[in-house]
Amino acid sequence: MADSLALQGSFAATPETPFRDPTGESPVAKWVLISIAVAFLALVLFMPLVAVFAEALRRGWQVALASIVEPDALASIKLTLLVAAIAVPANLVFGVAAAWAIAKFEFKGKAFLITLIDLPFSVSPVIAGLVYVLLFNAQSYFGPLLNSYGLQILFAVPGVVLATIFVTFPFIARELIPLMQDQGTGDEEAAISLGASGWQAFRLVTLPNIKWGLLYGVLLCNARAMGEFGAVSVVSGRLRGETVTMPLQVEILYNEYHFVAAFAVASLLAVLALVTLVLKAVLERVYGRGDGLRGH
Repeated sequence: MADSLALQGSFAATPETPFRDPTGESPVAKWVLISIAVAFLALVLFMPLVAVFAEALRRGWQVALASIVEPDALASIKLTLLVAAIAVPANLVFGVAAAWAIAKFEFKGKAFLITLIDLPFSVSPVIAGLVYVLLFNAQSYFGPLLNSYGLQILFAVPGVVLATIFVTFPFIARELIPLMQDQGTGDEEAAISLGASGWQAFRLVTLPNIKWGLLYGVLLCNARAMGEFGAVSVVSGRLRGETVTMPLQVEILYNEYHFVAAFAVASLLAVLALVTLVLKAVLERVYGRGDGLRGH
């Protein structure tokens, strides 16, 4: 106790050493840190992004637009949106169910389930694609069986969808698990004790508490689904007009030296990503106002 008082006394403000905010910094240090952050962002983010749009418009917006409405490019855009439209709702259902089970119940294998959810974060997307190739190729058990029913997985849209779901399924679950664990089970127990069914407790109590975190996870999942390259590249077969998504289309055009067309499609993909970031920023402002991005 005496040592603590002596320590406090040694740092006490005096007329010679006025009190300084312990969380504050001098103006010089503050602006140096801000300048470093801005310079880093300009180098690794803003300049490449500007270069993409500049290269896409190098021959005029008419040429860029023609590159986007070209049949193969349009097919890649439609496929990208279709895959995202399937993968995101699938991950939404899985993410909510997994978060509900992990946060609200105790059961054996809970830690193992959390590890499985985190698996796509640690496994290369290329390896994920190779796993599907092993599962559904012509020499496997599942491939010929599914083909006998007229369902082709590899080098077809179902394979692209499955690969995208695998890569993106942790995003919603991982956003909701800590949120629902932090909220506990008290509200749901109170609702059930008042006569609510399990579905009513989820719809009227749990869902309103997690709505901002859920929407945030959906946005991240959607952005990742539209930009996925590695796993999709392995399972798609790169069939133009059929299994080529926007990231694959960009690579194909660039490798064929159609630089303007490649950057035009890339700029459209960047616009979709920017829209996602704008929505993310709006949610963060809602959180800052106290509405609660994470349900608080």
